[in-house]
Amino acid sequence: MTALTIVHQTELHRFVVQDQQQIVAVMTYSPTGDDQLIIDHTEVDPAYGGQGLGHRLVEAAVDFARASGRKIQPLCPFVASVLKQKGEACADVF
Repeated sequence: MTALTIVHQTELHRFVVQDQQQIVAVMTYSPTGDDQLIIDHTEVDPAYGGQGLGHRLVEAAVDFARASGRKIQPLCPFVASVLKQKGEACADVF
């Protein structure tokens, strides 16, 4: 099994999980000004389901939001659910 890599493609406003060069999961966002990210979509290839890739994408977005001083506005129901589950651990960005 190969290592999966999370890549932040800033020019495309998305985080992706790659298996070698193949994109197997994606989360898209729109930056609004310098203080907010609107996350609108998360998708994982069904062949990679159940491995926590969606959660890893949310963690990458949270890390980015913290580092850039932004708040996350989750339009994607999956992201909203994960952030609510994490509660206080993500309160600074949600």
